[in-house]
Amino acid sequence: MRSNFVLDKVRSGEKTFGSFLGMGSATVAELLGHAGCEWLLIEMEHNGLDMAEVEHILMAIGGTDAVPLVRIPSADPVFIQRSLDIGGMGIAVPMVRTVAEAEAIVSASRYPPHGKRSFGPLRASRYTIEYEEYFERANENVLIMLIIETTEAVENLEEIASVPGIDVLFIGAFDLCLSLGLNPFDMPLPEIEAVMDRALEVGRSSGVAVGAGAGSPEELKALAARGFTFLSYGPDYQLLAKSIQPGVETFRNLENA
Repeated sequence: MRSNFVLDKVRSGEKTFGSFLGMGSATVAELLGHAGCEWLLIEMEHNGLDMAEVEHILMAIGGTDAVPLVRIPSADPVFIQRSLDIGGMGIAVPMVRTVAEAEAIVSASRYPPHGKRSFGPLRASRYTIEYEEYFERANENVLIMLIIETTEAVENLEEIASVPGIDVLFIGAFDLCLSLGLNPFDMPLPEIEAVMDRALEVGRSSGVAVGAGAGSPEELKALAARGFTFLSYGPDYQLLAKSIQPGVETFRNLENA
């Protein structure tokens, strides 16, 4: 079974760098893996991907050095189990609110006696070739990330971070704005900055990594300097849009010259 080096970095307090994949493209995933992303997180919450399509993207990532993660649509144990069984080496769970939810997420990702995950890791075990090894190592090789984007999660942040098995708290700034009654397009906002500072403090005291997303090299440097260690750059569609826009603008200026 492949070792999850990103999880090792998270647990040792090191920085790690990757990108969210929202375009549903195995080719883009493979490109970003070869480009140097340490982890790639396949988006399922905000697009139309089904599990078969996710599996194909996981196969593409498997040809790179990147660790494949899946952002599941909800905390439903079925999504957790299937994402791991088809080869995800970690999950990101949206809209977490309570300690009980965090505990249930960890339980669904762990085999007994440490959880309630059902055994059937077909692709994850290389189609049973590594069946026994996968069973022995999976509990400590799967990364669990919770996306902090609700007022309830903020209220319960210390308790959620203390749940054994939670590795990363990731700030979902847009939905957090909406949950607080704020316009996300007004960011930066003092209320969000305060939550980020508090999350960093909780992360330091609990030993849990804290993550956030950057859309530019300057933002990436600022987040790292602030103490964020799970660093997202992108997502993929934002990187593409930003790459094409200068060319489009240049062409339009040529036409108007």
